[in-house]
Amino acid sequence: MALAQTIPPVELKIGEGSLDTSIRLLILLTVLALAPSILIMTTSFVRIVVVLSVLRQALGIPQVPPNQVIISLALFLTFFIMKPVIENINQNALQPYIKEQISDEEFFRRVSDGIKGFMLKQTRKDTVEVFLDVANLSKEEKKKIKNPSDIPMSILIPAFMVSELTTAFEIVFLLYIPFLIVDIVVASILISMGIIMIPPQIISLPFKIMLFVLANGWELVILSLVRSYQ
Repeated sequence: MALAQTIPPVELKIGEGSLDTSIRLLILLTVLALAPSILIMTTSFVRIVVVLSVLRQALGIPQVPPNQVIISLALFLTFFIMKPVIENINQNALQPYIKEQISDEEFFRRVSDGIKGFMLKQTRKDTVEVFLDVANLSKEEKKKIKNPSDIPMSILIPAFMVSELTTAFEIVFLLYIPFLIVDIVVASILISMGIIMIPPQIISLPFKIMLFVLANGWELVILSLVRSYQ
């Protein structure tokens, strides 16, 4: 004998800009599932993790610090840099929404505007123009874009990520120069001494680490990353 199964009714009510509780729960679960992607795409995480990862290559120790340490450091630096944006969203969007002073639609709009404001400051204008041309927007859609804040997220997010990668590689280039000079000097000395059986990287590694520590390199790199967003 088959057991009768009852399916609880699910009502979709959209009135005065508010969503039903079940729809809110579905949206919340979706956001939580996409949280890692959102963190990577719309924050400073990309620039920081690229710079810290390539810095290991410049030092000549690609496995130290380990990936877990690099990602953890990049994550906490991201929260530190994004603190003003998070506080702005909490004050202007989350708290009024909890107090039921604004609708669901207004809440999403304020959150989007807060994140979009941060991304617009860090995105290169020429990169945005490239993605606007590639998007092949209709005339009506182009007329709606009167201000930078009117740029849709589907265009702003890839433009922001490309800009972040470009800036990260510019910082990496400047970081590589002093370590490259040390490698060249050590290699020249070894060749002049006739020592060709020992790889220059083995000899130059202690000097690069000593130079980086004496110059307080970690603090300088982190301060440079933080100030690049100010």
